[in-house]
Amino acid sequence: MAHDRYESPFCTRYASDEMQYVFSADHKFKTWRKLWIALARAEQRQGLPITDAQIAELEAHADDINYDVAEAREKEVRHDVMSHVYAYGVQCPSAKGIIHLGATSCYVGDNTDVIVMREGLRIIRRKLLNVVSLLADFADRYKDMPALAYTHLQPAQLTTVGKRATLWLNELMLDYGELEHRIASLKLLGSKGTTGTQASFVELFDGDSAKIRAVEEDIAREMGFDAVVPVSGQTYSRKVDSMVVGVLAGIAQSASKFSNDLRILQNFKEMEEPFEAHQIGSSAMPYKRNPMRSERITALARYVMTDSLNPAFTAATQWFERTLDDSANKRVAVAEAFLATDAILGIMLNVCDGLVVYPKVVRQRVMKELPFMATENIMMDAVRRGGDRQELHERLREHSMAAARHVKEEGGDNDLIERVCADPAFGLRREEVDAILDPARFTGRSAEQVEEYLRDVVSPVLEANRYLLGERAQLSV
Repeated sequence: MAHDRYESPFCTRYASDEMQYVFSADHKFKTWRKLWIALARAEQRQGLPITDAQIAELEAHADDINYDVAEAREKEVRHDVMSHVYAYGVQCPSAKGIIHLGATSCYVGDNTDVIVMREGLRIIRRKLLNVVSLLADFADRYKDMPALAYTHLQPAQLTTVGKRATLWLNELMLDYGELEHRIASLKLLGSKGTTGTQASFVELFDGDSAKIRAVEEDIAREMGFDAVVPVSGQTYSRKVDSMVVGVLAGIAQSASKFSNDLRILQNFKEMEEPFEAHQIGSSAMPYKRNPMRSERITALARYVMTDSLNPAFTAATQWFERTLDDSANKRVAVAEAFLATDAILGIMLNVCDGLVVYPKVVRQRVMKELPFMATENIMMDAVRRGGDRQELHERLREHSMAAARHVKEEGGDNDLIERVCADPAFGLRREEVDAILDPARFTGRSAEQVEEYLRDVVSPVLEANRYLLGERAQLSV
């Protein structure tokens, strides 16, 4: 039985080895042993008769888990924590009597879950920042390129390719803020005992509350946390799982928005995801260039968003100090959410590192729609030449309707400009109208907004985390 990978056919194909190890059995059980060592040290400091030799023995076997013994014992006693207590004791005969002293199963189970989630969130944070960095470079590169903007998926006004990228970026930056808050807010369960009252530790330390608090402080410090939760039942609140997976679901929402936009743009032939030289788009249609990576992002994001309901229901249905219907669900739901989000960001890294823009197609699509968008500018120019605003408005309405019919019913090109130039009421020559139709006149503050957003919002975060940047991703499928 493999212990160094998360065992799931869903995740093994897409998630990174790094994230799979974080949620592997091997990592979990090694963390259990670190927690048992931290508990023994903390109890020794507060006067319990635990020797340096016993702690040294525990440390000597912290990473060489005797799985065969643990698995055989679990078949007999049907309890995973006690099976590993037993197996650890086999390796550490002089220390076996002080392993897990005063603790309940949730001491190792829940504290490990918090540690693992923090490690997973840090991986997600790093990958998210690298996606942000790639999109920021893309937005800056294309900040001036006019492109059609859409409302209701209908051409509305113009934006720029770079400005649209800032919309993707902004959602990821919102996720980053939530992610930072969640990492900073995580606390260990500590050593709370069976129902959260620390009754067993009251017995061990003869009611000395200062020593009991000191044990928890020592454990938190050794595991790299500032604090433990202030109150609990047997477990930390399952709302923590819900909040953590909620952050991952937020990233999935942003990723899905990005991937859906890119799939539509690929249909428009304005932009597309990377396509390898020998990549096959379809088994039946050799010409196809399917947006398979973006589709995979959409698919995985849908899973994570839906999966976020699992921890929510688990948190809502905990009975009093704890009930065990959380365990099987959270072991799957939390791990799968992390692995799927890791996969999403890996794919996004690959896609954003090779986004393709087709400037001529982008401009062609702009120029097909721009005459309609420019009618107000044309009207104002004609008014300045002495025309009647109300009369010109009506004539533009008639010409626009006729041009639309020509496009939709006859399959022709947009001939609105030809109609305007031929109408003496406007008094405009073709070159004068062409000057009005410069796309750059219709993008508003798009380029400035890109510059301001990157300078004021994105760059400070990337600069503070520059040591994490430069990551790339190769996809095997």
